[in-house]
Amino acid sequence: MIVSPGFIDPHTHADTFLTSADPAMRVNAAWLNQGATTVMLGVDGGGTPDVAEHSAKLVASGIGTNIVPLIGFGAARERVLGEDARAPNADELERMKGLVKKGMCEGASGFSAGLFYAPQSFAKTDEVIAVAREAAVRGGLYDTHQRDESSYTIGLLGSVREAIRIGREAGMPVHFAHLKALGVDVQGQAAAVVKEIDEARAQGLDVTADQYPWLASGSSLDASLLPRWSVDGGNAALLKRLDDAPTAARIRTEMVENLRRRGGPDALLLIAQNYPWTGKTLTQMAQQWGTDPIEAALRIIRQSAAKDGGGTSVASFNMAQADVDLLMKQPWIVTSSDGSSGHPRMFASFPEKYVKYVRDRKVIDLKTFIRQSTGRTADIYKLEQRGYLRPGYFADVAVIDPAQYAPRADYVHPRELSVGVRSLFVNGTLAVENSKATGATAGRALLRTQPAGCS
Repeated sequence: MIVSPGFIDPHTHADTFLTSADPAMRVNAAWLNQGATTVMLGVDGGGTPDVAEHSAKLVASGIGTNIVPLIGFGAARERVLGEDARAPNADELERMKGLVKKGMCEGASGFSAGLFYAPQSFAKTDEVIAVAREAAVRGGLYDTHQRDESSYTIGLLGSVREAIRIGREAGMPVHFAHLKALGVDVQGQAAAVVKEIDEARAQGLDVTADQYPWLASGSSLDASLLPRWSVDGGNAALLKRLDDAPTAARIRTEMVENLRRRGGPDALLLIAQNYPWTGKTLTQMAQQWGTDPIEAALRIIRQSAAKDGGGTSVASFNMAQADVDLLMKQPWIVTSSDGSSGHPRMFASFPEKYVKYVRDRKVIDLKTFIRQSTGRTADIYKLEQRGYLRPGYFADVAVIDPAQYAPRADYVHPRELSVGVRSLFVNGTLAVENSKATGATAGRALLRTQPAGCS
């Protein structure tokens, strides 16, 4: 058996389970069955500024994994500015800063941003720095879904430099979420990304990153294809623009280029659950509807926007294996899932990494895999008494059968539970036995001790 600290996932969308009205869902078996005992919330600039209230509500409801909240730039910005594409005035900026201070003082481990996503994408760098300083002075890190992982706006390398600038000028560590070179224009640039990060580290800035072990990213069709200006004001404003012929023509033109960046319609697998397009590529839906891929995409986006916006999830096959391998070998990389509905990474990232990159292809060894999944992550987020098997530490412990540990989820069947975890303890309570969740809900909120600068 492999006896390890419980895995820590620094980038998740586990809210799907943890906020469910169904107690069985809140057990969070998707992560427990991978050997994960702790998940981060509030990533990509999301979550809520009400860190203490939200965390207390989750724990009181009974959750299977520990949670670590971040305070999101997007959550603060939207509370003050809504979804508008404009800069805050002086008063609004102070209110945003106050929300971030509040989140940090209530126990958040850092400040997250998702500058790729509207309306956060409307923020200039100086605005992000000003708000980030409120987290920096209270010991938080900058956890970023960077502005561009591809060639949409400032480019991958320009975006890496922007994130490093934010950390340097705000005075805080930088952590890149799900680091990758996304799309045909930037495949092969992982070495240049490593060079930028290594140079920043050599200059004294604490820079780290997490990575998931899949060649397909997960996003939404609208975020992948729509120009950012088209979603200024939210779904209602988008639908009005699509009803205006000249504006709609401009949107289509820009979508053609964005689809090229993503590798074309064959590279986009529609993964939102329980829709007519579930499990089909954009090409297949265009053929089924007798139209071109852009019109098919707009039809899906329109239908989704008119409802809840949740029907546009895609797996985008746009990464090069050599880039993934190179990033995985870096001493500042840790394992994450970016687990989101419809993508197998939600149910299978840690065992996928073990089987594909440790056991079969031997890109990294077992010791590195464990280190990247436990202690190094605890160190980055300053999780007290977690991530190691040491006397006096909390008993988050995984016992894994190396011959049986494996993913069962794939792109066609993304919700299959992983197998091979013999036993898993969360805070000393048995949470998994022989690959089956016990139903225990021993998860806690791992809130930071109130830092200096909190009144």
